[in-house]
Amino acid sequence: MATAKTGSFYLTETVTIPAGTAAGVRVQGSIDLGAYVNVATGQAIAIEEVDFIWQRGATLDQSPNSFLAGNGALSCQLTDLNPGTAFVRADNQSLIASGALAIDDVNNVASHVTDLYPDNFGPAALSEAFMVVNDSLYLVGGSDVANLAGSDAFLTARIRCRVVKLGTKDWMAIAIQSTASDN
Repeated sequence: MATAKTGSFYLTETVTIPAGTAAGVRVQGSIDLGAYVNVATGQAIAIEEVDFIWQRGATLDQSPNSFLAGNGALSCQLTDLNPGTAFVRADNQSLIASGALAIDDVNNVASHVTDLYPDNFGPAALSEAFMVVNDSLYLVGGSDVANLAGSDAFLTARIRCRVVKLGTKDWMAIAIQSTASDN
């Protein structure tokens, strides 16, 4: 299906969720893939792994009791179609990776609830990687149930990927699947 043109490398994107942001409000960032994806040559991005990192405030700490003003969760998604500042359902074909960090503020405990990350797709074989033929990735994050506490929160996605060459049929199949997901 795919032939690697590069070794693995990392792309990162960070979004800032302002202090005091209300529960349910989402913030979006994007990663431009225009330098890696090329329709004419069948070039795409193969995503092997996605890791999400939450930090807050000037010291970039990760103490669970400092993120939210009560019990709640911090949730995030990485997609290859623009969802705006909304989340997509888990069966959406554009969803590459997602994460949720549940926070028990009173007891200073955090857990990854039912959505474990990092999302690891390979690299045992390129056929296991998530192939992207769109020219952007979108990172969306925010708090659920409780408002963000007194400092900004930072959500970073670290994406391990490689540039690959796809055959014409494979490239078209992925493009059609991606476009169909947008409708």
